[in-house]
Amino acid sequence: MDLVTAAVNMQQANLMGQVQILVARKILDSEQQQGAAADELIEAATNNVNQAGNALIAATGLGGQLDVTA
Repeated sequence: MDLVTAAVNMQQANLMGQVQILVARKILDSEQQQGAAADELIEAATNNVNQAGNALIAATGLGGQLDVTA
């Protein structure tokens, strides 16, 4: 193997390594965005459940006064 071939192969390996790092970064960014979106959905669902429960108590009075003494 001559010196030029070795230099070209080294540059090619370096470039492929950089491409792999960029692809991995893109995948991690995508995963992070999906996780943030899932977190927002869970939070919105929790808020809706709490609001629905409060509306039910206000409309029916059920659970408004709960006797938990034994």
